[in-house]
Amino acid sequence: MSKKLLLTVALMVLASVGFSQTKEELQAQKKARQAEANVAQKKADSIQAIIDAMPGWRVGAFGTVGGSLSNFNNWYAQGVPNNSSGNIGITVNAYANLIEDKFFWRNSLNTNLSWVKLDDQDDPTDNDNFEPTTDVFNISSLYGRKLSENLAASGLMEYRTTLLDNFNDPGYLDVGIGGTWTPINNLIVVIHPLNYNFVFSNKDAIYESSLGAKIVADYTRQIGKINFKTNFSTFQSYKSSDLSNFTWTNSFSYTLWKNLGVGFDFALRSNHQEALDYAISQLSADYAGEPLTYDNVDNDLQTYYTVGLSYKF
Repeated sequence: MSKKLLLTVALMVLASVGFSQTKEELQAQKKARQAEANVAQKKADSIQAIIDAMPGWRVGAFGTVGGSLSNFNNWYAQGVPNNSSGNIGITVNAYANLIEDKFFWRNSLNTNLSWVKLDDQDDPTDNDNFEPTTDVFNISSLYGRKLSENLAASGLMEYRTTLLDNFNDPGYLDVGIGGTWTPINNLIVVIHPLNYNFVFSNKDAIYESSLGAKIVADYTRQIGKINFKTNFSTFQSYKSSDLSNFTWTNSFSYTLWKNLGVGFDFALRSNHQEALDYAISQLSADYAGEPLTYDNVDNDLQTYYTVGLSYKF
């Protein structure tokens, strides 16, 4: 019996040693294969860098989708115990760039749309539809003839408005000429001292077109699973600072599986004409106070952000 016990123990020890050696061997094989994969990835990245530097079209897009839906029945702890609510947000960033040896043509699209609903089921008179909240649409086209490796004479056309509500009221069209500087890959700096800002609106007493300078800085890049884009666009009116404006948008996405991931977008905006328009629209019909002007209406900073799932095209 003791011999059988010793034999069993010996076999277990040998099996354990054999398993340990096999695991170590597998780990060594994995390490060697990983080193080979790293070398192959570096070579692939080098080839991709050569491809990216070649003339031709570069086309891409990524976006964010966020949303939530909820329904409450007899939830007395809140002010509206019976309600259904929800919010939906969609962001799209797309570009189509033609890069040649002597010229470039860069086109971009940015849109951010969102809707919110709060339906009080105990109030038959309330609105049970999704109402637009965030409404941003921006499209631009930049053409340049290269004067050197990093400098170009350029012309820019940029259009901004809303899509869901008050389309082209207001709408902004910038048309100008000047220079474009590309100090590093993926970074574009546009300085156009001769730019006209066309403003389209039914409220001519508030909105006004003017001549000024247009400055744009855009950085778009993909690093592994990360896509990000930041764009700063400002118009500085020569007539009045009240007619100037700026918009700074930022988009980030991280790919988790295939083309799906998580995304985050946020933006800052300043526009005194829009601030005055909104302040006047909030006045009651019997308002008899001092008329609202640029001097007595604050130009508060406008902001938005969206968090949700992202998709890379």
